[in-house]
This record gives sequence, structure tokens and C-alpha cells, in this order.
Amino acid sequence: MPQDSEPERDDARAARRQQFAEAARAERPDLALLCLLIGAEADPALDEAGCDAVQIELDRLAGLLPYSPARRPTTAPAGSAARCPSDSGPGAWARNLAELLGTRCGFGGSPADYRRLESSLLHEVLRRRRGLPILLSVVWMEVARRAGAPVYGVALPGHFVVGFGDPVGTHVLADPFAGGRLLTDEDAELLVAGATGEPLSAQMMTPADPLEIVLRMLNNIRAWAQARPEHSAVQLWALELSLLLPSHPARLRHERAQLLVQRGEFLAGAAELEEYARVVEAVEPAGARAIRRQAAAARAMLN
Repeated sequence: MPQDSEPERDDARAARRQQFAEAARAERPDLALLCLLIGAEADPALDEAGCDAVQIELDRLAGLLPYSPARRPTTAPAGSAARCPSDSGPGAWARNLAELLGTRCGFGGSPADYRRLESSLLHEVLRRRRGLPILLSVVWMEVARRAGAPVYGVALPGHFVVGFGDPVGTHVLADPFAGGRLLTDEDAELLVAGATGEPLSAQMMTPADPLEIVLRMLNNIRAWAQARPEHSAVQLWALELSLLLPSHPARLRHERAQLLVQRGEFLAGAAELEEYARVVEAVEPAGARAIRRQAAAARAMLN
């Protein structure tokens, strides 16, 4: 099969990024689609058919759930046992997802998964059934959402988990990284204390919106690549996707400019530094002057 030319690859990348930017600005951002577009940056072989296959697999998994509490029959069909009322509610959703995805399908994580880029890519997590807490949580959320569960993500510092039920009322937390283990309040406090040394706060339990989840995923990819200088191209595309989100930290533009210089793209890096200096000048004039000096030094590297 003939290989795509570089212009064709560039056009395909530009089209994906346009789709990513549009999806991020949708009234109700599609989390699975955004995750798949991230995956396509890392794996250009992930085409439209591959993305469709992932969505179909998520639908299939949702169809394997033993039952939906929201649709629990009031009268048992002939020849079957009636379900106990205690089988309904957030706890039932959490237990059923854990039994299906954690026990039967083997989704989970281990410390070794933090060393693999694939652990941050939805299509690879579905294939390997291994991943980081946030990607496994996306699988839990997408399968549960398709089945009608009241599900949401909880961005605890250092460890993403999933909630079922009413975030300010009756709810339960589950840890997909641990196969869907149900978490008590004390468990959540220990996770936060281990990551930050701080106590668990109500703000930490607020449901994470899709764009917050996507930015956190991209931050994980940036951190993975930053620790591996040979993968600076990965760090660059993770930065560039982050900058396409409607809301992102301004410092990411500075990080991108510095990375361009490190990669030998001196003119592009210098131009980006000067643009960032213009943005911050009103609030940090001294910082802007320092950034312009960095731009001048970058241009001098061409001499």
C-alpha cells in the first residue's frame, strides 16, 4: 500500500485539529470523540473507521451490563427471580460496572502503566485493557453513560476516579484503576493525602467537565514526553492540542515557544516568545522583557 506523502499527512493533521477545536467548542463536548482525536495525533493509523470501532466497542460493553437500575422491572418475568430493591441505585451501578469491566473484562492499572504512552490513549486502553486512572475512568464513564447511569468523573489530585449518583446527595465513588473498587470517604481522603498531603475538600469532589478531563489527559502526555527528550514531538502536539481548548493556562504558550527553540525551530520559537511577551506585558512588564530577551537569544542561535 502506498505511503501518504508529507503534504497529505499535514492536511490530515490539520483536519483532525480543526475537528478537535470544533468538538471542544460544542455545546456538549463529546468526551470519547475528543479522546480519540488525541489518540489519532499519537497514532495516525487511527482513522475514521478505527474511531468508529472504538465507539462500537463502548456500545457493546454497555450492552453487557447485567441490568439497568433505572429500567428495573417492577414485576419479574415468568421463570425468573425478582430483583431485590437493594439492587437499585448508585451502588448497583458501581458494582455492576466493576463486575463487568474490572472482573470479567480485566480493565485496570498498575505502576508500570505510567511508563507507557499507550496508557493515555483511549483506543489503546480499550485494546490492552490497561491504562492510567483517568483513561480507565473515561471507559467507565462512557460505558455507564451509554447504559443510562448517573455517572461523572471526579478529578481528585493525583488520582482520577468515578462517581455514581448525585454528587451533592446519595452517591458512591469507584476506582477504575483498581478494577472498580468502591471507595469510602476515608479511602478518598487517603488518596488525596497521599498525592498532596492536604485534606479532602468539597471542591475536589465537584464533577469534572469534559474539557477539564481532556486538559488533564494532555497534561499527563506532556509530562510523559517531557521526561523523555527523544519524544519532544509528542510533547509538542500535546501542547498544541491543549492550546486549541477554549480555556487553558496561558503559560502553555511559553512552554510551546521554549520547546520549539529546544527542537531547533529558532525562528518559530522566537516569534512565539514575542507573542507571549505581548500577551503578558500588561500584567508582568518585567517578565515580558525577560521573554523578549529569550526571543533575541533564540534568533541569535541562527548566526
